[in-house]
Amino acid sequence: MDQLFTRIAARMATAVGQPLAFIIAAIAIALWGASGPIFGFSDTWQLIVNTTTTIITFLMVFLIQNAQNRDAAAMQAKLDELIRAIKTARNEYIGIEHLTEKELEKIRAAIEEECAPAENGRPHHTDSIAHLIRRR
Repeated sequence: MDQLFTRIAARMATAVGQPLAFIIAAIAIALWGASGPIFGFSDTWQLIVNTTTTIITFLMVFLIQNAQNRDAAAMQAKLDELIRAIKTARNEYIGIEHLTEKELEKIRAAIEEECAPAENGRPHHTDSIAHLIRRR
């Protein structure tokens, strides 16, 4: 079931991310708007577009979330592999994406403290980058 959903979600996300999908949606809305006078701008006429767009939006949220989850997991796996492969990298950083926000903030602060302080006495993110480059 997971593989089927992943294949369908990936194909749908790719399809709806194309310019043609936007053009089709824009034409559909234009046709709906143009049909307003024919149907007297009735409540049913409005309900059709409201219901349709609500359903499509609801389903797209799941597709977008699925795509983001897969992308984030793939990115983390790639980063973990880079950390593992580089001898001077800290292997304890592998899997830190599972930590809480507070735990991640402590790690970030600790990394910045390793750097030389900026003019105001507090490390700046560019100091962290420079320090990491010097560690090589």
